[in-house]
Amino acid sequence: MVHFIPVNNRKAGLIMVLAMLIIGFIDNYIAVIAETASLWQFQIMRAGLALPILLIISAFGLGVLKPIRWWAVYFRSFLTALSMLFYFGSLAFVTFADALAGLFTAPIFVLLISAFFLRHPIGPIRIIAVVIGFLGILLVLGNTANEFSYISLLPAIGGFFYACGSVATRQLCMGESTLSMLAALLIIQASIGFIAIFCLSIFGLDAPLGADGFIVRIWAWEMSSFIWWVVLQAVGATIGVGLIFKAYQIGDASYVSIYEYSVFIFGPAFAWLLMDQPVAALQALGILCITFAGVLIAFRSGSK
Repeated sequence: MVHFIPVNNRKAGLIMVLAMLIIGFIDNYIAVIAETASLWQFQIMRAGLALPILLIISAFGLGVLKPIRWWAVYFRSFLTALSMLFYFGSLAFVTFADALAGLFTAPIFVLLISAFFLRHPIGPIRIIAVVIGFLGILLVLGNTANEFSYISLLPAIGGFFYACGSVATRQLCMGESTLSMLAALLIIQASIGFIAIFCLSIFGLDAPLGADGFIVRIWAWEMSSFIWWVVLQAVGATIGVGLIFKAYQIGDASYVSIYEYSVFIFGPAFAWLLMDQPVAALQALGILCITFAGVLIAFRSGSK
């Protein structure tokens, strides 16, 4: 018998805000981890700490770990893992606000993928939203135009792959459990980490000191400076992502997605308080454009 979960948009919105508060806090510390650890080590350790939590949750009957369609869940998880790879990797080189702005271009890319590949009509309002969103991207990137490098594009590439993962979730993973998709994502991330470390070991690249070595560093055996931040990430991400899924379970997607943008309040606020990362005027304007575009897309999606 199918059990229908009643819609409670107010509760869903509060849950989403709490999730964004947690994520906006914990992701700031990836920059600290990047000083001595490697991106690949971070992904392996994070998965190694989070997967047992999922096993315990499943053992208490709070979710199913086994996918219905393995290939669909792992394909979707691979796309999402790529997005997180670009997002996490960028946090060693750009401000947290820049990284968030790039990742949250995902709704814009979802709209473009839906229009050009799935042949869904999008209408003039959402076309305007896309234009405003890309203007926001240019403003965020233009904030550091004098120091522009391809590293600045990493968060937006992450946003593209996140959009691909979102489309795959809707098209291929209907009916799959939250726990199975989260476990698959962690397994894929750890697998990518092991493959990257193996390849880097073969090439024998010299990793620069500090955050500059985050992507090319292999493994740091002295973990005292970052181990507890990885634990914080593993536990916090498990709770935060679980709350996100819960919010979407009990609320209308077009309504709940708007509350995701509260991370633009929490993330930069924590970055300013904890990491001394101020938000420049152009950067703030770009973030507002991306947020407005995402909210507009969400509203129009809910009124179809």
